[in-house]
Amino acid sequence: MITTSYVAQAKGRTPLVCLTAYTTPMAKLLDAHCDVVLVGDSVGMVLHGLPSTLGVTLDMMILHGRAVRRGVERALVVVDMPFGSYEESPEQAFRNAARLMAETGCAAVKLEGGEPMAGTIRFLAARGVPVMAHVGLTPQSVNTFGGYAVQGRGEDGERVARDAAAVAEAGAFAVVLEKVPESLARRVTSEIAVPTIGIGASQACDGQILVVDDMLGAFTDFRPKFVHRYAELSAEAEKAVAAYAADVRARRFPTADHVFGDTPGAVARGRGA
Repeated sequence: MITTSYVAQAKGRTPLVCLTAYTTPMAKLLDAHCDVVLVGDSVGMVLHGLPSTLGVTLDMMILHGRAVRRGVERALVVVDMPFGSYEESPEQAFRNAARLMAETGCAAVKLEGGEPMAGTIRFLAARGVPVMAHVGLTPQSVNTFGGYAVQGRGEDGERVARDAAAVAEAGAFAVVLEKVPESLARRVTSEIAVPTIGIGASQACDGQILVVDDMLGAFTDFRPKFVHRYAELSAEAEKAVAAYAADVRARRFPTADHVFGDTPGAVARGRGA
């Protein structure tokens, strides 16, 4: 199984492949191909229909963390700490990180924030909690930023660079760089000693991450610039649902192949609605 040490030592080597997932079947699919499977708090928006990640709870992260962990044998599983679960104090962060790790079996947690979170990261790392940091656009700060705009343009780039340096020095084993200019991502990647994992950043980062649902085209109304769609599953799924609906209404489904006769036969395995 891939470890946090393996990820930390991947700096400057073959780029790390990372995807965000929330369910056991998807985790099983990703496991053979990914170095890191992140259980992101984006689950609130992707699966639960929330307008942002702010409504995600620790219990939700534990539920989906368990599901993903059951589907993974090889990849490193990292679980997001949701908004409000770590900002109050290092002690609060440790209690909730310890619960996340104990109840999900994940190997590490991820938290958002730069210089203000450096002390918390140091506190966690000293107590056996591996931390993946997240700087640049931090979605839990959407109200502070006033939206999901690119971070680190112009003079603001110094802030993002300081944030990345602070969390790396504090003991984070990797740093997610989200939605920052390419030149800044290249600079940060060259300046800090731990791997950078880009999302809307630069090809020069030490790894890349996307939400798997975005990459697979599971939604038709969300097309951020930084996502390349490797499939259009939403369109294919809609065709399949339409075909099923038409067959049901025309009494073409179920056919004789899908129903049971009066004579006992082999025991069929299956599940109900």
